[in-house]
Amino acid sequence: QVQLVESGGGLVQAGGSLRLSCAASGRTFSRYVMGWFRQAPGKEREFVAAISRSGGTASYTDSAKGRFTISRDNAKTTMYLQMNSLSPEDTAVYYCAADSSAISSDYRGVDYWGQGIQVTVSS
Repeated sequence: QVQLVESGGGLVQAGGSLRLSCAASGRTFSRYVMGWFRQAPGKEREFVAAISRSGGTASYTDSAKGRFTISRDNAKTTMYLQMNSLSPEDTAVYYCAADSSAISSDYRGVDYWGQGIQVTVSS
């Protein structure tokens, strides 16, 4: 089992940047595919980005491509999401996710979740 704790959220103006971190407990971090999802009020949880166990492969939703960068440091058992050129449409609770097999756009298959962290982008 793995516990996930997000940090780095907050309030930022449109065009600004934030870096989210997801700290994982346990020694098996490198065994998990990791990802970020987000959920805006009244909307379903949606996929943002995912990264392979080694960190060598990443995938993004279309709206994140070119603006967000996912990365991980297996030695520190931490995953990151660098978010640039933020817009009000990025306002949501962001969730860290870990899965022993794969992460797809379907949030319902994810093994473990963090508690979520609020990101608010003002116009």
